Amino acid sequence: MLRRLVLTAATSAAAALSAVPGASAAPSAPGAVPVGLATIAYGEPVLPNPATRMPPPVGSDESGDSLTVTVHDVGSRADGTYELRCHPGGGSHPDARGACSKLDRNTTWGTSPFAPVAPGTLCTMQYGGPATAHVTGTWAGRPVDAEFDRADGCEIARWDTLVPLLPDLRS
Repeated sequence: MLRRLVLTAATSAAAALSAVPGASAAPSAPGAVPVGLATIAYGEPVLPNPATRMPPPVGSDESGDSLTVTVHDVGSRADGTYELRCHPGGGSHPDARGACSKLDRNTTWGTSPFAPVAPGTLCTMQYGGPATAHVTGTWAGRPVDAEFDRADGCEIARWDTLVPLLPDLRS
């Protein structure tokens, strides 16, 4: 019986690891973690959350930091489409310097300041209004195509984290 359990566990682990690109079924050293995997206390493979990960950089040149921000239903004062260029700053965005600074502060290797709310996150049931925004372009050498709204507490916080790139609606 014990032999059957061990064989079943080994087969399951080998099948799980073979589904991960770049990972091998047997680590190279005792206790080593296969490439691309993290482990929890029991040694079970855990894949990183793809929603919060950015693709690898396209290049090391930051001169391509250029975004298009389209905002709707904020009110006549801020509705419209704005161009933002950073490094050096410019474009038609009303606060290009502030938006670039905020994005620089919120950019961390391996994560995206534009990442959606992680699936399964518990959010407060509050409504922040009909405002929506769509941000496209390139940031830190990576493509950006992000949608924003204010449908619940998590989305409101996500929006507010990117003020002044997105209009400040906290009043």
